Amino acid sequence: MNTTQPGDGSSQRRAVETRAVAWLAARRTLIDPAQAPTDRVLFARKALIETAFLVGLRARLDPEPLDGDYAALLDQVEQIAARPSYRELIARDEAALLLYAGTYAALRLCGREDPEFRRLITQAAAGGYAAVFERIPYRQLDLLHTLELCGVPHALPAMDEVLPFTLLCNGPNVLKLTDRDIYAITHTIFYATDFGLREPRWPRDFDPAAAVELLEALLVLTLGQQNADLVGELLCCLLCLGVRDSEEARRAWEFLAAVQEADGRVNGPPGVVHPGLADGDDAYRHWATGYHTTIVAALAALLDRSPRVARRPRPSVPPPGSTVEQPLRRAVVWLADTVRRHDPAGCLPAAAAVAHAAEALGEPGLARPLLLDFSARLADAEAEAEVWQRHGMEVVGAFASGLRAHGIPCASLDLFLKSTVAAVELLDRVPPQAVHNVRRLVGLGLLSPQRAAALTGGADAPHPAPETTVTDLPGAWKDYHLGRIAGFIRDSARTGQTRHRITRDAVSFLLAQQSSCGAFGRPACDEPSSRERALLSWTQSAVTALAAVHTAVGGTVPMNPQPCP
Repeated sequence: MNTTQPGDGSSQRRAVETRAVAWLAARRTLIDPAQAPTDRVLFARKALIETAFLVGLRARLDPEPLDGDYAALLDQVEQIAARPSYRELIARDEAALLLYAGTYAALRLCGREDPEFRRLITQAAAGGYAAVFERIPYRQLDLLHTLELCGVPHALPAMDEVLPFTLLCNGPNVLKLTDRDIYAITHTIFYATDFGLREPRWPRDFDPAAAVELLEALLVLTLGQQNADLVGELLCCLLCLGVRDSEEARRAWEFLAAVQEADGRVNGPPGVVHPGLADGDDAYRHWATGYHTTIVAALAALLDRSPRVARRPRPSVPPPGSTVEQPLRRAVVWLADTVRRHDPAGCLPAAAAVAHAAEALGEPGLARPLLLDFSARLADAEAEAEVWQRHGMEVVGAFASGLRAHGIPCASLDLFLKSTVAAVELLDRVPPQAVHNVRRLVGLGLLSPQRAAALTGGADAPHPAPETTVTDLPGAWKDYHLGRIAGFIRDSARTGQTRHRITRDAVSFLLAQQSSCGAFGRPACDEPSSRERALLSWTQSAVTALAAVHTAVGGTVPMNPQPCP
């Protein structure tokens, strides 16, 4: 790892670029397809075009002439591209046009015009296949951008006609994005902005501020995953959009500088190279698993220092508002009606969730029938003492608060609470994890604030460790772990993160899982009892999460719109 102490930000970033390019230049022979074993030729061609493109961008973004390691890389690219065995493949494999056109574009940008190379590319682009076979939108943007840099004419649609069909411009939910999706988003921004050299013609209903917010949310995820490749690309995108004053960008720079190795290499994420390409060759593996991420780190530093890349204030547009009130109310009604058919001893957490959510909604009457029923069935103090002990004070306290709000008695609960207070009174100090429980006893009027302060030392109750971290969310979505997603939403609301893009997208996803009856989740099974158990569990989690959101923001949380179930 690089152990250089951080100083001036711009000099540190320039050092990242210098070391990265030096490392690439020292291994430039590895981008030569002619020197690669048969099973590595395609990989070498890909590395060649990406290295060439970095050099071409250096020529565009920095007015100073190429020198040193950049010049060495350019000479290597030019030497390879001059061979008939390389350039004539364009005519033999038109579908791979971009592998060659990008190399020519880089040479052209660096003032190394090659008329014969250009003629082959122009011929392939006009040949009725290479430029017109079906491509997904961001790959179409790649083609359009490359032909633009090549100066090759075409009759294809303009970039602004393709942009509306991209993932970026269609409000994707952060939870659902795979690494491949994130690469599609980053490359869309690269091509649409011409790497920061132009203002895109965005679709009419697209807000560029939403793109910045999306990039920053994805940086939170990829920084948590320690994925230097995606962190670097997302950072490049913020720079292409002119954004410098971003806290997530600052964290991304710190991360890239920290993970860059002393020789300049930046390691890529697992799976960059197929294992079969690297068996038994440590030097090749070292290069192949790091060259792309090292290029990305160099590009980020290049974009950051370029006088030609626009600089704009970070846009901040309030996201659209929506409400969780009605979905929460429907879920509370369903959960209250359903758990009454079950044993109170097992469904006490669900009843507590109903009581808490009804109070948060300002409609305590929603919980009253359930509370009356459960209190009567749990009234036997001797028989039910173990039930209260089993569920703990968080659940018991919420249930007790619901009963108190309605003046509903429950002998066994009263006895349990009295014995709990008596035990607490014998202590000199409670551990940090018990502070919440002490606060609950104060709220129930069973312990004085003064005694609670003495027991807790005046400390605030620490928030418990989150059950689901932000980096767990994509996996939770993929595996349909609604409880984990709901837990993340609840914890985010409690820590003031309700308005963050990731939390809003999690809420949007969760709301889309509510059925017309009010229950949450799609069990994808037919056996009635199994279905109901799953729905009870998911709905209880959702009710708790949405109640926390409703409380945190007064009932309204901005989020991306989702179709109604």
